[in-house]
Amino acid sequence: MLSEDPLRQVNLLMQCLNQDKKRIGILLGAGCPFSIKNDAGKPLIPDIKGLTEIVKSKICDGEKDVNWDNICKQLKEDGIDEYNIEDILSRVRGLRDYAGNGEVRGLSKVVLDELENKICQEIKACVSQKLPNKATPFHNLATWIGLIDRSEPIEIFTTNYDLLIEQAHEDLRVPFFDGFIGTCHPFFDPYSIELDKLPSRWARLWKIHGSINWRSDKVDGYLKVYRTDPEKGGDVVIHPSHLKYDQSRKMPYLAMMERLRRFLITSPSILIIIGYSFGDQHLNDVIVQSIQGSPSTAVFALMYGSLSNYENAISLAEERSNLSLIAEDGAIIGTKQFHWKELQEMPESELSKEIIEWKNDPLDETCFKAYVKLGDFQSFGMFLQEISGALD
Repeated sequence: MLSEDPLRQVNLLMQCLNQDKKRIGILLGAGCPFSIKNDAGKPLIPDIKGLTEIVKSKICDGEKDVNWDNICKQLKEDGIDEYNIEDILSRVRGLRDYAGNGEVRGLSKVVLDELENKICQEIKACVSQKLPNKATPFHNLATWIGLIDRSEPIEIFTTNYDLLIEQAHEDLRVPFFDGFIGTCHPFFDPYSIELDKLPSRWARLWKIHGSINWRSDKVDGYLKVYRTDPEKGGDVVIHPSHLKYDQSRKMPYLAMMERLRRFLITSPSILIIIGYSFGDQHLNDVIVQSIQGSPSTAVFALMYGSLSNYENAISLAEERSNLSLIAEDGAIIGTKQFHWKELQEMPESELSKEIIEWKNDPLDETCFKAYVKLGDFQSFGMFLQEISGALD
């Protein structure tokens, strides 16, 4: 296998993030809030597997729930053995669209509506968390965004439903726009997303899969999406798949995905992906198809742990030269797979060991191996902190 200098790749990434004239985007996945620990040392918000178990335990409440079991059985029958809460929610909504006034696969629209509402409420309860302090990687991200004036705004795309990125920006008084307008009853305005005439110092926040503080309601006979206090009731707008929902849910999702597509096809652009394992096929398609037609756009996906854990991401990166994967033990750059170059002596670098750690090979004391930790959101936060300190 080919070898690559990890310091060169990390410095290249640092140069990209130091740009104040290029379009820079950050895509945050579920691994980002998972990296934050609560007072008990547990993840502030669980990963998708943990979230699935929590929602299941709340809905079934220690007993068998025939409707939940029906959905899970269907997924297995259809060849989806490793399903999660997003698969379940998508299936519930898909069946509801077909049910009409009757039943589909033993479930009525009323039952499906009730199950969907329970799932969304339990997701909301589970992810309604607050950052424990102002030293989190979300705060590091907000500090970096607000540090310098830019000719192009930073665009944040996220698949997460929580409000952690909003909290960090507000804690540090870094302005952002999320597609909603108003004070008493902020409403979703796709025209403002397309027009985009706000100051470039305002970050743009695009929540691809919805948010726990989005609600849908009928206003003058039309379904609308608005932003409210997350504690308030109502139909929570969470849309983890690309199913064709009613117009109230369809419009935010399509507008956010179109924004991502436009960002990627507008050259030159740089997108940093972190905390995302490439498990959303529709999102993958948008990324890959967009950069295919825009060769000067560069996408860097920072992967947690070993590169071998991400077969789907590897197959995508091996086909697109402008999609790079950077993992702890290696990378894919220009469609080729590399392991990190081993050195005969400890290199001189100002980067902390939380970003790149060099260790002796236990079988050869003269050999030093690199472990690139940028795929850990905590380490990425420290990386941004170092960049911010150098720019300050």
